[in-house]
Amino acid sequence: MDHRTFKSELNEQFARIAKALANAHRLEIVDVLAQGERSVEELAKETALSVANASQHLQALREVHLVTSRREGQHIYYRLADPGVFRLVQVIREIAARQLAEIERLVNMFLTDRKSLEPLTLNELYARLHEPELVILDVRPALEYTQGHIPGAKSIPVDELKARLSELSPTQEIVAYCRGPYCVFADEAVEILIENGYQARRLREGYPDWQLANLPIETE
Repeated sequence: MDHRTFKSELNEQFARIAKALANAHRLEIVDVLAQGERSVEELAKETALSVANASQHLQALREVHLVTSRREGQHIYYRLADPGVFRLVQVIREIAARQLAEIERLVNMFLTDRKSLEPLTLNELYARLHEPELVILDVRPALEYTQGHIPGAKSIPVDELKARLSELSPTQEIVAYCRGPYCVFADEAVEILIENGYQARRLREGYPDWQLANLPIETE
């Protein structure tokens, strides 16, 4: 095999990964799986796809070994094959935010209050992890909290927050986090908390970013 053939065939294999991820639904599927294992049916519901369509996208990801699966009874469960899979999506997200003005336009359009809320970074939250006056609030679905969360975090899914405000103290600072920088759960939670007289901020990143940074986690 000559040098040119080697390079061409090698890049063809690299391109298989890029091709598998070059789909908005598959990027969302990877984002959900970064929170933890899911069944096909759960993924379909989470991403507003039919079960058949979700299965097709999962097969495309599995063909290039970005996800793995296991069967339990009548259900097939998927998970990311390697933490680096989410890192790849994270890099795509970071580059897109720097290079595509459309990202900022969309964020400003749909997350109108975000500019007025100064978020905490991963390192800032880690440095304050054991402060007794700080409440870390996980506003993702309860299943995701069970599969893994920031140490000491309290689980109140955002759709339950208004009914459970009495569980929080208005004298403590609250930092809410969710799935990632473009997840709206934390923004919605902070808005609810501030409207009800609480001191609240959001984490700039999400749980998968925290985990990928090799910061400590807890599981139930």
